[in-house]
Amino acid sequence: MTEYRASFDAAIAFGNGGDLAVHGFRVDVPGPDVTETQIGALFVASLGLLMTDTVELANVEVFAERHKGTRGGPSDRRDTTVKAGGRFVELGHVIRAGMVTYPGLPAPEIDAHLTRESSRELYAPGTEFAIDRLTLVGNTGTYLDAPYHRYAGGTDLASIPLEATADLPAVVARVTGDRRAGIGVGALAGLDVRGAAVLLHTGDDARFGTAGYAEDRHFLTREGAAHLVEQGAALVGIDALNIDDTADLERPAHTLLLAAGIPVVEHLTGLDRLPPTGAKFTAVPLRVEGFGTIPVRAFARLPE
Repeated sequence: MTEYRASFDAAIAFGNGGDLAVHGFRVDVPGPDVTETQIGALFVASLGLLMTDTVELANVEVFAERHKGTRGGPSDRRDTTVKAGGRFVELGHVIRAGMVTYPGLPAPEIDAHLTRESSRELYAPGTEFAIDRLTLVGNTGTYLDAPYHRYAGGTDLASIPLEATADLPAVVARVTGDRRAGIGVGALAGLDVRGAAVLLHTGDDARFGTAGYAEDRHFLTREGAAHLVEQGAALVGIDALNIDDTADLERPAHTLLLAAGIPVVEHLTGLDRLPPTGAKFTAVPLRVEGFGTIPVRAFARLPE
């Protein structure tokens, strides 16, 4: 279903004095026929403004664009009784032999340990099996980082509880169209992230598997990571090459998030199919002892 947003200039006067003016402000709207009165109400609700007297709009434009989760808007489902009981959405890349996930890391190799043809000698006529062998590094496809990935004494994959990676309320931070590479506090401060899987939707996944995937890439800033830790995020995912700015060798996002026990999921895809809130996210890793990263089947269940 097509979603719509509105852009406008606004001037607000407050009943107890003072005023506020904005230019080019944007909010999610319920449809193309939304009225200026409705847009004004959404604007006020999105900022949580009190004691407003008058709201005057100008240069109003309504256009088709995915909702970003305007507070009080049509996709704000975080604090409602909407249940995630709808269809499933795949959010991970398919692993194939020879695929490139991160430049410089070896590609996965898939071959046969036991072919169907050779298995026929072991079983009754008409009975055959295939046992295949997969060789890959943990950082392949869409994968989860456990604290052990960064810290020798951190929780490894075998010790991550299911509650940390399954059926989490999803909050999508949609930064597509943002000219800035770094995702900071400004893109996150308006979101209720406590106990949620915070999914950073950059749109970079459209370039996955190409040389362009490593260019002009988005990442979570040090300040953005610190904010998510402070606000109690349960998990953080991104549809880009790395959750960190790879030019920063301290890897502050990994360092802060994993130190706080917050798993990281990288190389997601399909986040454009999720609403800003209301879905449930799952990315459960294999229980591998003494291991820090592993591919996952990431998916979400949409609200009914």
